[in-house]
Amino acid sequence: MKPIGLSIAAGLLIGAAVTWMALTPREVDNKGDKKEEQAASKGESRVQHGPQGETILRLNPEDQEHAGLKVVALEAAQMAPEVKGYGQVLDPGPLLSLIAERETAKAALKASAKEFERLKTLYAQEQNISARALETAEAAMKRDQILIASIQGRMIISWGKIIAQKSETDPFVHWLNAQEGALARIDLPLGESLESAPTAGHLALAAAEEHKVPAEFLGMAPNADAQMPGISFLFLLEHHPFPIGAPVTGWVVTSGAPQSGVTVPRAALVRHEGDVFVYIKTGDTTFERRAIALGHPMEDGWWVGNGLKPKEQVVIVGAQQLLSEEMKGQGTEE
Repeated sequence: MKPIGLSIAAGLLIGAAVTWMALTPREVDNKGDKKEEQAASKGESRVQHGPQGETILRLNPEDQEHAGLKVVALEAAQMAPEVKGYGQVLDPGPLLSLIAERETAKAALKASAKEFERLKTLYAQEQNISARALETAEAAMKRDQILIASIQGRMIISWGKIIAQKSETDPFVHWLNAQEGALARIDLPLGESLESAPTAGHLALAAAEEHKVPAEFLGMAPNADAQMPGISFLFLLEHHPFPIGAPVTGWVVTSGAPQSGVTVPRAALVRHEGDVFVYIKTGDTTFERRAIALGHPMEDGWWVGNGLKPKEQVVIVGAQQLLSEEMKGQGTEE
């Protein structure tokens, strides 16, 4: 019986050893898979920060292809020197009323002056005209002259000298009366100044800055705004009747040497938490997110004067996916 018992025991030991050898590699492999999954879930190999605090995203070629990323080289662009300001479309009603009042006073002056000259001639010819009648006619003429000067002064105080010179027959007045144009006031931020006088401007509704239109410079605003204590200007929008009271953004153009920058395609812009970013491809597998300040809207994008260089590769397809990937890597949601 002993030999048989020993044989059974030996068989059990051999079977257990074989079973252990068969199971052990799978357990080791499973542990390795879990470690890789944990590392991938943390995104440790994708989101990094450069020496200047810049955010760098690493993406291998396969992942780039899967995301459908496309890049283009930034093109150099020059822009006339300008300063950005903010304001609103003004109600032209008070101005049009003053113009109409002035034209009425001018018509009255024309009639009173003509009557004075007629009586003056008759009085000189010693015809049946009294000195009192002549004095009354002269007083009426002077009253009309004073009224016109008063209206003109009110126009200068409220609207400035350039606008005060506009007559009823000026196209400027026709556009406003027919609601085919608009008057706008643009205030520069406190501390902003111009090296030379404005030559022109571009305006856009604040909610749609990319749709700018040219504007005629009408001079400095004659009065200050307590809420916007910077320098203020008046502009005319020809054939673009923006709604009265609408907030607008303005670009005040001045003379001087052009400013150098780049044109950023609209498709490259990524907005997040109130800021605007682009992704620049800095290597075969690296992308840097850069915050930019939109300078001036252009037909095919935005002119940007700082932070970007010509020929840098900017992502125009898939930029939003890169931001999502970055947020995942940082353990946050977009």
